[in-house]
Amino acid sequence: MNFTTPDLYDAHEKDVRVAEPLLRDYGGAASFHGPIATVRVYEDNSLVRAALEEPGAGRVLVVDGGGSLRCALVGDQLAVLARRNGWAGLIVHGCIRDSAAIGAINIGVKALNTNPRKSVKRGAGERNVPVTFAGVTFTPGEHVYADADGVLLCARKLL
Repeated sequence: MNFTTPDLYDAHEKDVRVAEPLLRDYGGAASFHGPIATVRVYEDNSLVRAALEEPGAGRVLVVDGGGSLRCALVGDQLAVLARRNGWAGLIVHGCIRDSAAIGAINIGVKALNTNPRKSVKRGAGERNVPVTFAGVTFTPGEHVYADADGVLLCARKLL
């Protein structure tokens, strides 16, 4: 279903929260939405891979990387894995790499920036916990809607 975040905001103003405009678009899908799943990591993408290896069922993986710009938490291989396993998109409070390749994959990806350095792999972090960045809290099971105009969150499904 086609949507725009401005239209959703206008129709559901009292029910939605708007993330601060910190994230850039990198994925091949111009807009994406779905139930939220989360990981909280710092310069270690092991749990990101573990989450994306599971069936996405149209969910959006929100990765709280602590805003680190020192390495990438998602690259083209993880974006392909996410697409293959049915994830609708990724929102990364950190960096990605392989941005040109990710732009050719039909999946939504938003992140702070890019960095060619890969992350460490220690398995540290948390999954399926509320994470806060961009002035909002992303709670597993709530819904996120993202496009070129921004990111909206809602406790209930809007589409």
